[in-house]
Amino acid sequence: MRHQRGNKKLGRPTDQRIALLRSLSRALILNPSIVTTDTKSKELVRYLERVVTLGKDGSLAARRQALRLIPDKKVISVVFTNIAKRYEKRAGGYIKTIKVGFRKGDAAPLTKLSWVE
Repeated sequence: MRHQRGNKKLGRPTDQRIALLRSLSRALILNPSIVTTDTKSKELVRYLERVVTLGKDGSLAARRQALRLIPDKKVISVVFTNIAKRYEKRAGGYIKTIKVGFRKGDAAPLTKLSWVE
């Protein structure tokens, strides 16, 4: 059964939500760590776990599916060459989250995302 399997809306329309997840994914793939709000980080982990798992598959079909999620060939090539090789023996849990406090303006809880070593 797939009850309660939807995603968080993040207070945005669908196109803006997808653009946000793509840009955060790109930032984490190209940088060792990023800091974002707690809710965004939880959704980003779900999104990126799927991309890395496709990268571990390595097939052309998997690359095309990953390009549908993050339409940037440079970023997807980094996933398929560097990140997938790093986690080829790992079954999941590629990203670690560390709570770092609260944002100054609105006291939103912040989380630091980084790759598991």
